[in-house]
Amino acid sequence: MAIREYSGVSQIHGPLMIIENIKDIKYDEVVEIESGNIKRTGKVIMVSEDAAVIQVFEGTQGLSLIDPKIKFLGKPLEINLSPDILGRTFDGLGRPIDGMGEIIAEKSIDINGSAINPAAREYPRNFIQTGISAIDSMLTLIRGQKLPIFSGNGLPHNKLAVQIAKQAKLKSNEEFAVVFGAIGLKKDDANFIIKNFEESGAIKNMVVFLNLASDPVVERIATPRMALTVAEYLAFELGKHVLVILNDMTNYCEALRELSNYRGEIPGRKGFPGYLYSDLASIYERAGMIRGKEGSVTQIPILTMPNDDITHPIPDLTGFITEGQIVLSRELHRKNIYPPINVLPSLSRLMKDGIGKGYTRDDHPDVSSQLFASYSRVFEIRSLAAIIGEDDLSETDKLYLKFGKEFEEKFINQGFDEERPLEETLNLAWEILSILPKTELTRVKKEYIEKYYNEV
Repeated sequence: MAIREYSGVSQIHGPLMIIENIKDIKYDEVVEIESGNIKRTGKVIMVSEDAAVIQVFEGTQGLSLIDPKIKFLGKPLEINLSPDILGRTFDGLGRPIDGMGEIIAEKSIDINGSAINPAAREYPRNFIQTGISAIDSMLTLIRGQKLPIFSGNGLPHNKLAVQIAKQAKLKSNEEFAVVFGAIGLKKDDANFIIKNFEESGAIKNMVVFLNLASDPVVERIATPRMALTVAEYLAFELGKHVLVILNDMTNYCEALRELSNYRGEIPGRKGFPGYLYSDLASIYERAGMIRGKEGSVTQIPILTMPNDDITHPIPDLTGFITEGQIVLSRELHRKNIYPPINVLPSLSRLMKDGIGKGYTRDDHPDVSSQLFASYSRVFEIRSLAAIIGEDDLSETDKLYLKFGKEFEEKFINQGFDEERPLEETLNLAWEILSILPKTELTRVKKEYIEKYYNEV
């Protein structure tokens, strides 16, 4: 489509510009705006027969109604791609910010990809090792899965995101890469992330998108789609298994609400637009494996729950779309346990088909089930002890309290730079389960008890 140029604007409202008396404008078309020395980029978000609403990525501050030249480029927002994209850092709109120059593009792709066709999906089976015991043993991440982390303000989700990005690997020799999308993060959090990636050398096998809290709100809408477009290219064209970490999706949803407000749309729950579910689904459903293609896209979206409310629309709708959740606990954080993963309300729906014989280790499913059951019993006994006192508990109940303490302090708790292979994690689980009498291990096959149980 030919490039068309118009002058003058009818209205400016927040980050939106309305231009009238135009023809043949397409939805999602990229726009260049020039006003004196100011140059901005935008895209068409609403269109009628002779008018269009343009969303300006850098905001409309400094633009006037009279003199702007509006150039319609006849194409959607795209990102330049080539195998050289690995090891690079970009802003939220896909522009290089690492001082290494532009990407020499093999191709440019529209960032508004579509969800994977369910009929073309391959069922995910093989697991991704994160090196974090609580995740690998009890909330196993499977290739092609979307497994969100539900956090809260002040909890160390940034730290956990960096640790997963640095440590994630496959047990096989297949090619693996990480795409990290930072959405609306504070400058010091972004510096912490980049510094850790560079010092560990992990950035060589990563693509990083940084959208800061100081960047225009509108830019946040594009950042996760930029990250996923790169991931799909690496996975389905270059045959890599790609882990996408999106942190923080709450900032994305807040940006969507603000934009919806400017458009004058009727708000839904807590002021979020009624299409929040379908908008989130358009991002999350781009994870998966496609039949006949070598690679896979796995997603870990991270979101901070406002007021730690898991029923808030953002975690609520995310839970409907994704395959489980990892919930961070403020109580464990207060005990100085890192990562403060509360395993009981957490869940990985796909782990059952990607662990055990032929995938991880034969005893893995039984060990995971037993850890859940035993830790759940710990909370019952802690409640009982608060009423009758610890001294009046039975000997077995006292052993459960000891198990709970060791489980939190030795198993869940691990260092930021401590990477535990799955074998080490499962052996540690057996060491802690061996605090309990054999008769209490009702979820584990007898043959595994005989092989792995550590007699005290």
